[in-house]
Amino acid sequence: MPAQRTPREPLVATPGPSVKAAAPAAATPQIQLVPASAEGALDAAEEAVDLLLESGRAPGEVLVITTGDPHPWAAHELSFGEAAYWAQHDAGDDVFYADAAAARRAASRPVVVVAVNGGSGEAAAITLALGRAGALLIVCGDPQQINSVLAAGV
Repeated sequence: MPAQRTPREPLVATPGPSVKAAAPAAATPQIQLVPASAEGALDAAEEAVDLLLESGRAPGEVLVITTGDPHPWAAHELSFGEAAYWAQHDAGDDVFYADAAAARRAASRPVVVVAVNGGSGEAAAITLALGRAGALLIVCGDPQQINSVLAAGV
């Protein structure tokens, strides 16, 4: 299970038992870190989504953001045009996948999963995701990089 922290304590990059963090403010989401390489971040994000759905989260509560190459689902859906792609977002009944640039247009969801899979705007994407996550932010990527971004933003 990914390590968790409250917004004011240092992140722990080693996997450990999941414990609900006591957040000082209701607007601050719980944060989970899933250590992964840039090459493995997308797979780690997929596993996180699977666990969320298996634990009872509704698909429409989950937004997945990629910082590098888009998720294959997003690439496929965009092949039908942006109008159809964003109509699925607006319907809000399924997991929605967006790259960091498109995620600026995405609405907040209770859970946001970020795959830090490369790209030049990783820090901005993590900060954006923190603002979009209502209850839970799961970040999959390099622990040192994620720690530095989250420490600067909290």
